[in-house]
Amino acid sequence: MARTHADLPVLLDRTSGDPLHVQLAETLRARIRAGDLPAGERLPSSRAFAAALGVSRTVVTESYQQLYAEGWLEGRHGSGTYVADVGDPRPPGPVAGPAVAGEPAELSRDEARALGLVDLRPGGPWTGGHAAAAWKRAWRAAAEHPPGDDPDPRGLPRLRALLCDHLRRARGVAAGPENLIVTRGTGNGLDLVGALFAAGRRAGVEDPGYGSARSILAARGAVPVACPVDRDGIVVDGLPDDLALLYTTPAHQYPLGGRLPIARRERLLEWARRTGARVVEDDYDAEFRYDVAPLPALYGLDPSQVILLGTLSKTLSPDPGLGWIVAAPETADRIAALRRDLADRTSVPVQHAMAELLDRGDLDRHLRRMRLEYARRRALVVDILGDRVTGDTAGLHVMLPLPEDRLEPVRRAARAHGVLLDDTRRYTRAPHSHHGLVLGYATPSTADLRRACTTLAALL
Repeated sequence: MARTHADLPVLLDRTSGDPLHVQLAETLRARIRAGDLPAGERLPSSRAFAAALGVSRTVVTESYQQLYAEGWLEGRHGSGTYVADVGDPRPPGPVAGPAVAGEPAELSRDEARALGLVDLRPGGPWTGGHAAAAWKRAWRAAAEHPPGDDPDPRGLPRLRALLCDHLRRARGVAAGPENLIVTRGTGNGLDLVGALFAAGRRAGVEDPGYGSARSILAARGAVPVACPVDRDGIVVDGLPDDLALLYTTPAHQYPLGGRLPIARRERLLEWARRTGARVVEDDYDAEFRYDVAPLPALYGLDPSQVILLGTLSKTLSPDPGLGWIVAAPETADRIAALRRDLADRTSVPVQHAMAELLDRGDLDRHLRRMRLEYARRRALVVDILGDRVTGDTAGLHVMLPLPEDRLEPVRRAARAHGVLLDDTRRYTRAPHSHHGLVLGYATPSTADLRRACTTLAALL
């Protein structure tokens, strides 16, 4: 039999900027998520609850209506309002492995969509803007090539030449096919470089930074070393002198969003030349800038000391699984030899298809469309969230700084409103002072993005 809480304890702050019905809905939502109000629990009538709280009945009815719409409550004809059965409403416990303690188990993007959540986590592109005719034409062209039996570990010569031309135009990188290895993406490239230069040695990674880089290097026997970043990127002063390599994202630091200034780039290269460390430049988000032209790649300042990693996963899609390494010819030779020893290869049909997209100019046209699309989305986010956000001059995500103790409450409240958020805690292994939400704006539709940002602004 359902129990009734005639005097459900609720505290409302009339001095707060949040409307009373929003406060009440959030309180009830939190009580349900905590398990204090189990499924089947009967809530007071709107009239009785309003009288007990000393508010108008409209405050209670509006909060109930919001929770009905979100699925937290259900009505039973002639009986009243009850807590709905939503399974276990409490946030999942911490995941095993390298995840940060207290971090919720992560849903895939498909799972998030199936649950009707607007996914603002970073890392994915908008895949709804492809030109279908160009995509189909590229794969038909790839099918014209018969399968081979000994793929070149460097990649198809035609694709390598086309990629070099693309990098010259898009990133100002002067490199020839002898400098370039076609990979399955940035992760594959870092794995090869780590195996060659970091096994059994210390390898620097940005902190906060790209968690997969730590995992990849550790899997190759390296000892990952957390290297601090600030709002501009990697902090060069104080870098250890015993690093075999340093992984960095100078074009748009992941996740804080900084762009490494020229003066600091010069100091970084001076450090590398002095210590003999290799700088592994992940050209993350370099294609998308909204204030000024992209800074030239770090590789161009010292090709002998820098190894450049790139990918089409953000420009086009992660599905094809194609990227590249650009390095000095002798380094490229060593990487190619290692690939052959490891039987590591990039799909040849994928290479043919991507070469077709490049050769016909379809990839350039797609990139121009996506720059306009992402610029509109970036403007939408900034318009709604205002000067709260940082790191918005490039890339596909922004940073919204918040005190560390507010991260989990905001994430939980947003999840209850149908918005999936990410924050800086899972990108770090060392104590730091940079805390906030990391908001990706590429994946959801524009309408969903607007709704999610409006919801977040109201919660904040």
